[in-house]
Amino acid sequence: MQTVLTVTALREKLRPLREAGKQIAFVPTMGNLHEGHMRLIERAHALGDHVVVSIFVNPLQFNDKRDFDVYPRTLEEDTDKLAENGVEILFNPGLDQIYPQGMERSTKIEVPELSDILCGHFRPGHFVGVATVVATLFNIVQPDVAVFGEKDYQQLLIIRRMAADLCMPIDIVGIETVREPDGLAMSSRNRYLSGEERKCATGLYRTLQGARELILGGETDCRDIESFGMEELTKAGFRPEYFSIRQAKDLGEAVKGGQNLIILAAGWLGKARLIDNLLINSV
Repeated sequence: MQTVLTVTALREKLRPLREAGKQIAFVPTMGNLHEGHMRLIERAHALGDHVVVSIFVNPLQFNDKRDFDVYPRTLEEDTDKLAENGVEILFNPGLDQIYPQGMERSTKIEVPELSDILCGHFRPGHFVGVATVVATLFNIVQPDVAVFGEKDYQQLLIIRRMAADLCMPIDIVGIETVREPDGLAMSSRNRYLSGEERKCATGLYRTLQGARELILGGETDCRDIESFGMEELTKAGFRPEYFSIRQAKDLGEAVKGGQNLIILAAGWLGKARLIDNLLINSV
């Protein structure tokens, strides 16, 4: 595997592949890689002839500088995992490669409506940071396909909308959330959990399952189910931010008897902010 540090060097590596008509699959990450990331890479291998993975901890998407400062950085371990999983190119740029004018002077990208609800409400500016860095990486790598996890479902929809609105010729593929045996969604932030908090963390997925059962059982009052979710998360030890039932296609407000819904939730356990979701294909 080759580790590339600059935009110029990456383009030089990719140019002959592109000229040869090879499909380039891209997996952008912030590092601290786990099995969920490896599933993304596995899918990327199936979709492309060559796989590029980026590791860049993007300060623009952190609305709390302390969170950025303590975000786990495990480059050596990550590099070994990527090599073991057949990744050919790791793009590990410095801040100057992504924001050559500095973050304050850089062009920003905002996806209206989708960016200000749910996680965006509690993390102002977060999705502007996400959209901006992903668009920049897309322009640098120019992949044919990019792979993202569905755990960050709101992020996935924002990236799809951005790519469509800006006419980016990139297929955005979402991969089902990878979970621990007890149901907890894999996340780099899980390492923030203490032993006791890790036991409580399963309550997030369990509460989502309980809400889905209510919907599939015929309950139609989404507000009542959302209140149930908030109460259950609190009982499980969380400081919940939201528990919301939305339309899966665009995160619009759910309506009684609606089809293709998704339940999304976020909450804090100690220092860890956890998110998860559960799709409901029909009610």
